[in-house]
Amino acid sequence: MPKNQSFIKSGFIVILALILFQGCKNKPTELADPLFKKFKNKIFEELDTAGYNPVFRKILKEKHSELKYGDIIDNYYKSHDYQPLFVYKFLPKDDLKLILDHYAKVTEHGLNPELFNYTEIKQLVDKFYNKKSIKTLDEAYKTMAILELKSAESLIDYSNALQFGLVNPRKIFPRYYMKTLQPDSASMVNVFAIHNMRAYLDSIQPKNNGYKILQKALTENYVYPDLSEEETRKAIQLNLERLRWKNKPTTDHYVWVNIADYTLKFVDSDTIKLAMKVCVGKNTSGKNGRQTPQLSSEIYNAQVNPIWNVPESIVKNEIYGKMTHNPSYITNHNMAVYNQNGKRINPDSINWSAGSKGKYSFKQAPGDYNSLGKIKFQFLNASSVYLHDTPAKSPFKLTVRAVSHGCVRLEKPLEFAKALFGEGAKYKLIQKEMKESNPTPRDIPVNPKVPVFLDYMTCFVGDSSQIQIRPDIYKLDKILYSKMKSSLAPIAPK
Repeated sequence: MPKNQSFIKSGFIVILALILFQGCKNKPTELADPLFKKFKNKIFEELDTAGYNPVFRKILKEKHSELKYGDIIDNYYKSHDYQPLFVYKFLPKDDLKLILDHYAKVTEHGLNPELFNYTEIKQLVDKFYNKKSIKTLDEAYKTMAILELKSAESLIDYSNALQFGLVNPRKIFPRYYMKTLQPDSASMVNVFAIHNMRAYLDSIQPKNNGYKILQKALTENYVYPDLSEEETRKAIQLNLERLRWKNKPTTDHYVWVNIADYTLKFVDSDTIKLAMKVCVGKNTSGKNGRQTPQLSSEIYNAQVNPIWNVPESIVKNEIYGKMTHNPSYITNHNMAVYNQNGKRINPDSINWSAGSKGKYSFKQAPGDYNSLGKIKFQFLNASSVYLHDTPAKSPFKLTVRAVSHGCVRLEKPLEFAKALFGEGAKYKLIQKEMKESNPTPRDIPVNPKVPVFLDYMTCFVGDSSQIQIRPDIYKLDKILYSKMKSSLAPIAPK
């Protein structure tokens, strides 16, 4: 090749290399490209993962102990090479602004936006939309890293709050036995798999019609008759929280007792099949408390003409005292006494001194005066409570019907049996057995079992979509409010 041609060729290669080098130098990296295109800040042209990752890892390590979900967040980013998700994927599409809009409107759920770091995240997001705000590459990396962590943490918090509630009722109420789902790592990691942010945020909004009615009342500053605006607001906020708990019926066919309202409803495919008054436990707490527990279970059996195995607490606190004043109390109430070996003994042969107490058990035979009435409906639970008939009908005329030892007394037990079994052979057998002059206990299985819920709602939507508020008979609102006070939305200035 001639010397001049070789020189020209070498020069061309050098020039081409310079052009390619300059082009690569000016071309935004994959990390920089969406941020620079969106926000036009020249600093973002210099972003790259090699510079970002060490900053993010350092801040993640420093902040780990402060993060509520530190392990979940750490595991996700570690398994994804510490790449930004919220800043890279959602920030350029205005999805973080969309999230902030939802946080600002969380007052409609009765909650305070600051639960989700609304102000801090908004300030971080605003720095990106102001192209003069972030002035150095180091500042860009640090702002990105903090926004990434704060966004992940707050969205997990927000998702948990709307889908499961803020408070775990099992941890605050002494007699709470309802099956209640709580968020786990599998549900929380879902925020990292979001493809459509608007669809996701819509999907986690509570859909219950009663919830929406209470929300509307809250936003319109509704005031319940004979209550102040503050009292009404508090009742709505606390019961919106109760409606967020994952303890509600998931079947079409169930029995629901609202302890605070003294009512029972038998629901079938969203239709109230039967409604009635009930009596619930007295407002006494402690070791020998009589409050009806909150629980969920399944009715598996109806016992016609039941025998009442008198609980030890009732024997100790009531029957011994009544026997002292009336030695014939046991006989008059059709009761039998059994020793520790289960043998029936004559109560008149016992010296009911202090030393004798606690050595005997008591049973009340079936009959018109049996405390359980003519039928009881059984479901497994740790508190030994059930639904039952009662010979004492007058309390159903009371407004406040907290009069029992903890079980739920039914106003219409035979109608309840009919709703439970239908009009077939089992129901006819129950009708017949309840009329027997010489009654004997008979068990009638409920198959399939019917879910039952003993709940406690002091504010709810009743018939004709009307809001109802009831007194907090067990002071459970007071307990819940003490845990939620700082989380509730403040009253907006007028």
